[in-house]
Amino acid sequence: MTNDQSHAGNVILIRGACLWILMALVLAWSLVGLYNQIGFLESLFPGKSSRVLQAHIDFLLMSALILGIYAARVGLPWHVRWAMVIGAFTNSSLFLLYAIFPILDPATENYTPSGTGFTLFNIYLYASLLLTSYGFGKAAVLVLKHSLNGDEQLKNCKRCGRQLN
Repeated sequence: MTNDQSHAGNVILIRGACLWILMALVLAWSLVGLYNQIGFLESLFPGKSSRVLQAHIDFLLMSALILGIYAARVGLPWHVRWAMVIGAFTNSSLFLLYAIFPILDPATENYTPSGTGFTLFNIYLYASLLLTSYGFGKAAVLVLKHSLNGDEQLKNCKRCGRQLN
């Protein structure tokens, strides 16, 4: 990958992006199966097939965002990297959960906003939104800050990410 120590930890971004691209490919083939009315896939995704398409697109979008941040070659704190990778998965998986459990999907007539499943889903949803927003937001701020510093290299603590003098 790279010998630049401030950027070396960012390999988790490449690994995560590759996994989410593979997930998008699996979903693309699942969509082909759904549109060809393959029974196994119809029983796996009883909700709207448009939710599977949304998950597919979101996995691709999140992968592109992660690859873009990686390409900036800015050293990121470990918690930002992990928030991006985990948040990219959880955010995209929300659409899959809608497709698998139509009772959770407000766009279906089966929607039932009550019970333990609904409560757990809402906790997952809001945790995902917070984690994703933190990871991508903090990364964007750090990349922007790095770009405004010109040729100066930011020196970050490898453990916590704070800027060192």
